[in-house]
Amino acid sequence: MKKAILGGGCFWCLDAAYSQLKGVERVTSGYCGGRTADPDYRQVCSGDSGHVEVVEISFDPSLIDYATLLQVFFAVHDPTTPNRQGHDVGSQYASVIFYLDDGQRAAAAAIMRELEQDQVFDAPIVTRVEPAARFYPAESYHQNYYAQNQQQNYCQLVISPKLAKIRRKFAALLRN
Repeated sequence: MKKAILGGGCFWCLDAAYSQLKGVERVTSGYCGGRTADPDYRQVCSGDSGHVEVVEISFDPSLIDYATLLQVFFAVHDPTTPNRQGHDVGSQYASVIFYLDDGQRAAAAAIMRELEQDQVFDAPIVTRVEPAARFYPAESYHQNYYAQNQQQNYCQLVISPKLAKIRRKFAALLRN
């Protein structure tokens, strides 16, 4: 089993997207990249801890590779807006890839170069690529949030459209 740590706005969105994919064994919402030990949601949302909302993805590389996880990452959020995803604004919503080894760093750089060359986005990619710091799991009520709260407005208005996009663009990767 391998791991990936990605931040692309609200961790609820990424959790819901990656939980649908074959080869993804577990998705854990959490915090990474800050300076406060054992941060909680309030500290992260205040911007004082320096952490980013992320997901830690445990995946089977024989079923889904890291590059494919990154392709989904760039499809499910806007990597051109610093510290913002839609109405979610703040440093905790940064677009960031926390790499765990040189292979992940190289894969991130290659995919970002390709996206820029192909002019996939109307603005430059601002996604940060940084070595992974300690990952802190978020509180239990953040785990598997969409699956437990699909009727909430945020889930309906923000997450559901992202999931529909994933189902259209990456149908072959979805669990049966």
